[in-house]
Order: sequence, then structure tokens, then C-alpha cells
Amino acid sequence: MSRSGTAADPVTELALTGDLARPARLRVPDLLAWPQHQARVSFECATSGTRHHRFTGPLLHDVLHDARPGFDPARRKDRLRFLIALSGADGHHVLLSWAEIDPDFGQAPVLLAVSIDDTPLDRAGPQLVLPQDRCGARHISGINAIHLDGRYTSRT
Repeated sequence: MSRSGTAADPVTELALTGDLARPARLRVPDLLAWPQHQARVSFECATSGTRHHRFTGPLLHDVLHDARPGFDPARRKDRLRFLIALSGADGHHVLLSWAEIDPDFGQAPVLLAVSIDDTPLDRAGPQLVLPQDRCGARHISGINAIHLDGRYTSRT
């Protein structure tokens, strides 16, 4: 489905791992298989002022849902204990809860952007975009890993 890169033509790959029935290795062209959404975003950056961009890509929820998270279907709230760890090629990390992106709860339109301002991100890798954030600190470029972890349980 995806082409492989060479030293002259690197292709960024995203490892989708964790509590999933269908872990995967994805590239930007693979992410075009999901419905594409657009988001116009204004990030207020402390060092460089306000930045405006238009991103296109699938919803993080759709991509993870298709990988079949290991929720217990008999327990509706079981999915609320799942955490999503995302890492970028530049060493940035973000941790989200499943509830933030789940349509039954927060329904945040978090994107795995495949383009920014109509420029494809094939070589740079997908970008995490949280359109609802005022500051772009949770925006990650070149996502290379998404790990879904359902081991969280509260200690009472």
C-alpha cells in the first residue's frame, strides 16, 4: 500500500501500537483512506505571535477506532481508562485521554493532518492538530508513534 523511502527520499512512518487488535505502520498516503476533515486554526504563540493555518486529515478517533481498541464491550465506561500517547520525530510528546476524542464524551475534532495550507506532509509525516486549543503547544509535527494504553486504573 505504501512505498518505501531511500536516503534521498525519506518517508516518515507512524507506528500505531498498544491495546489494539490491529496495530499498524502508516504513512501519510495511508491516512488518506479515512474521511478527510478540514480545520482552520489560529495558534497564539508566546514567541512568534498568532499563526493561522488550514489543516486537512482524518480524525484521530477514526484511525484508532479502525485499529480496534481493546475495550470491554460489555462495560460502556471501560474505554474511559484508555490513554493515547503520541510522539513526534523531534522528541515532543502529548498524552490524551480516549474520552477527549470519543463522540460519546468530549468529541474533540483532533486531526492527524496530512496537509498544511494545501502542502502535503508526505515527507515530514502527519501532524497532530487540536483545533480547539488556543495555544499550539499540543501541536506535534512528524508524528512517528501513537500508543494506546488501557492499563490505567484508579487506585482507591
